[in-house]
Amino acid sequence: MTKHLRRLLAGFTLFLTEFAVTLALGTAGVVAFLALSREVFDQDVATFDAAAFQWTRGLLGPERQQWVEAVTFLASRNFITVAGLALVAWLLLVRRRRWYSLLVPVVALGSITLNLLLKQIYHRPRPLLPLTSASGLSFPSGHAMISASFYGLLIYFAWSRLRHHPVLRYATVSALAALIVLIGLTRVYLRVHYATDVLAGITAGLAWLIIAIPLLQQLEKRVKNRFRKDPQLAEKELQ
Repeated sequence: MTKHLRRLLAGFTLFLTEFAVTLALGTAGVVAFLALSREVFDQDVATFDAAAFQWTRGLLGPERQQWVEAVTFLASRNFITVAGLALVAWLLLVRRRRWYSLLVPVVALGSITLNLLLKQIYHRPRPLLPLTSASGLSFPSGHAMISASFYGLLIYFAWSRLRHHPVLRYATVSALAALIVLIGLTRVYLRVHYATDVLAGITAGLAWLIIAIPLLQQLEKRVKNRFRKDPQLAEKELQ
């Protein structure tokens, strides 16, 4: 087996292992948490969601639908796919951060897969009279979950890599956190999700991120240690 083929097989095997393990753990943890959170909101869910519709309308204004749709697009699957591929390319070709580049598809694909699974479990219809087109089920919000995991991953990158630039570090983290919240608000404003859908989506996305990052870090360390024992696979291949 050639060195190049061994490298490709090792990377592919690692990706499948990371994805399978994180998906299993993430599914168990998120489903359990959302089952409890649904019970919390169950008694007053109708009143809470109705009040949230009115509150976001007053907060964002009745005549701001165009820019609201632009913001909500930043968490659409089409945009996240393009942004994720661009981020992977930048990490691989410019920053030479192979392990960081693996985090992006694992987190993004895992978040989308979990969201589809959770929608089927809860099977909640969307709100009536939406202000924009939307299809599929409502709970939890896909936009909220994907934005929390993807932009949450960017927060992790910024917090890890900008330690020597505190002003830029805090500004970047604050801006990304505000974007996650704003995307969630737009989903309620557009009446394509209930507020409880958005809260659950953000919670699930962050929970997935919290599970995935430490687990992938541990797998990274173990694989690096194993590969260092092989003289044909130098450490530079794993950076």
